Amino acid sequence: MAFHIQCDGVGRRDFLRAGALTLGGLSVAQYLQLAHAGEVSGGKAKSAIFINLAGGPSHMDTFDLKPNAPDTHRGEFKPITTKVPGIEISEHLPNLAAAMDKFTILRGVSHSIAAHNLGSEYVNCGNRPLPSLEFPGYSAVVAKELGGPADLPTSVSIPNAQNQRGGYLGVKYAPLATSKAPTAGQPFSVRGVSLGNGLTVADVEKRQGLLNSLDTAFTGFEKNSQLLDGLDRFSQQAYSMITSPRARKAFDISQENAEAAAKFGKTQFGLNCLLGMRLVESGVRFVTITSGGWDTHNDGFNALKTKQLPGFDEGLAALLNGLAERGMLESTTVYVTGEFGRTPKINTQRVGRDHYPRAMFMLLAGGGIQGGRVLGASDEKGEGPADGKGYSPDNVAASFYKTLGIDPTKEYHTNTGRPVMVVREGSPIPELFA
Repeated sequence: MAFHIQCDGVGRRDFLRAGALTLGGLSVAQYLQLAHAGEVSGGKAKSAIFINLAGGPSHMDTFDLKPNAPDTHRGEFKPITTKVPGIEISEHLPNLAAAMDKFTILRGVSHSIAAHNLGSEYVNCGNRPLPSLEFPGYSAVVAKELGGPADLPTSVSIPNAQNQRGGYLGVKYAPLATSKAPTAGQPFSVRGVSLGNGLTVADVEKRQGLLNSLDTAFTGFEKNSQLLDGLDRFSQQAYSMITSPRARKAFDISQENAEAAAKFGKTQFGLNCLLGMRLVESGVRFVTITSGGWDTHNDGFNALKTKQLPGFDEGLAALLNGLAERGMLESTTVYVTGEFGRTPKINTQRVGRDHYPRAMFMLLAGGGIQGGRVLGASDEKGEGPADGKGYSPDNVAASFYKTLGIDPTKEYHTNTGRPVMVVREGSPIPELFA
């Protein structure tokens, strides 16, 4: 499995505090009035798939092309029509163009953090990073609010968790990381779920009996410890998963129907999407899929058209179509984002684009969100929101939670008693639910 290191390594913790709360020109009071009047709906999803495009994909070469921009900005790719009249995306996304009716494009999403790590932290939780507090990722909040079956992990990250963390909620809400990607046509094993080294279910049950005896002797010592509480939860869940045929079957993509599996292709991203669909279908509440390699400073157009976009296009379109065919798209929210966009002006020395948080795209599908739309816009050169405001990651996070019936204004408390809202700044985007 390939690991992608971003150009700036671990980011610095110096950044500007978020500005006043707005959502595409609507105040919180106006939004609440709409919601009270019944003009805003949501809360249809029971599960979610979060797709993290690590490195920051170019908005100008994917979902927000500017064919009339100057040569310094325009790029090499041509726009193509989609299934929805009037909406155009990159020529290297033909499968998604055919599935345009199933998702919504957010354009003109904007923030000010241009460092990979901090930007990723931001879009993985919807709260601008603070040096004094580690916010929980979406997966942790969903795990806490919605729970899940005892014999399945509530949240799974493929292949790693990156910034989907337990945060101040504690390790008990951290996701299970698969640590590797599945391989086409082969059984997929996950440490802690699949039996190995000659172990049988009976062996595991005997060991669990011994652990239960030991736990009785230490009862009471773990009070007020988030770490021990989390480890105890993981121990119980690991036992449930190992002895559960449903869990082992869910992770094994080799059991998928051959015709359905073929639509996902053989790229790592496509197979991860196939596994994500199977996990949600089995009852897992939250799946994170991380796709690296989007940090295209050098030879960017070639990297996009030969490496990044074909597999992404094939895998994401297959996921959206597969969920729809199985009657699961309405009950599953799909959220796709990188940590930022890329510079509208091309770096001619490196033939690529650099970090650019002032304009980016995000994709949303399912969970009551109507597909076949473009909301928001960037200006004529893709340099910023056309209206000067745009959407913030906070607004999108609040909208995402709303599709799952989770109140983004709900208040949690850290282990020191500090009150913190699920989304500190930002409210749902009304147009998404209209």
